[in-house]
Amino acid sequence: MELGMIGLGRMGANMAERLGRGGHRVTGFDPDPDARNAAERSGIGTVASLDELVGRLAAPRILWMMVPSGRITEDTVNGLLTRLAAGDTIIDGGNSNYRHTLASASAAAAKGIHFVDCGTSGGVWGLAQGYSMMVGGDDETVERLRPIFETLAPGKDTGWGHVGPVGAGHFTKMVHNGIEYGLMQAYAEGFSIMKHKADFRLDLHQIAEIWRFGSVVRSWLLDLTADALGKNPGMDGIAPYVVDSGEGRWTVAEAIDLDVPAPIITAALIERLRSRDADSFSDKLLAAMRNEFGGHPIRKE
Repeated sequence: MELGMIGLGRMGANMAERLGRGGHRVTGFDPDPDARNAAERSGIGTVASLDELVGRLAAPRILWMMVPSGRITEDTVNGLLTRLAAGDTIIDGGNSNYRHTLASASAAAAKGIHFVDCGTSGGVWGLAQGYSMMVGGDDETVERLRPIFETLAPGKDTGWGHVGPVGAGHFTKMVHNGIEYGLMQAYAEGFSIMKHKADFRLDLHQIAEIWRFGSVVRSWLLDLTADALGKNPGMDGIAPYVVDSGEGRWTVAEAIDLDVPAPIITAALIERLRSRDADSFSDKLLAAMRNEFGGHPIRKE
């Protein structure tokens, strides 16, 4: 198959490379010339504009987007809708909010353009190991694109699936990432407890390696945790500041809308927000309250 890849950050470039290795013809575009140059060094042909990309592909065209969620995705979709023709297909492989995806798909359908949302997991390891993909779209379009998904997945019939109509792919990936927040927080808290048990002098990397095999808490996240602890046991040079890219917030909001209790995912999200408050007013106020009602001492900065 022939397709265009929009967004040649590390993940997009890796996906383009894996598709190329699988026999697909891929042309990449990124507004950043450094990203294009890096992709070229990996054997990916690139162009310098959306116009050139659309003009390079034979109709009916397939355009896969790997760009950040939000305004950039919306601008890219709008730009494509002015350049593509009926019968062309847009695949959004990023982490878009599923509600935005539904709006984009509706705008595309009005012009006869197919729209598929593909929640994609695998990160920087996907080039070698394949990507987990949750695909939303109509049956006929997804089936036509099957060779692309089979090439990107860990196996033809493993690690990917058509989960529902358009929007379902990004909705499923949103929940996937919410679960990821909870798993990561549980690992982080457990290892922190062990680190603080100083009298046992526990080797956290050793323990992570033990748990990787046979344990009920083994997982790929634990594999990555063991790798991180092996490289930097004390987490030296790393600020205790954890970002979130939005999916955890969306998952919590959706749980509230659906009246579904999700205390673990919610607590993990709140902990990420807390990590960014280096000068916590709320904690200072708590200390002041304790001083007011009980005369408890206040630590000075």
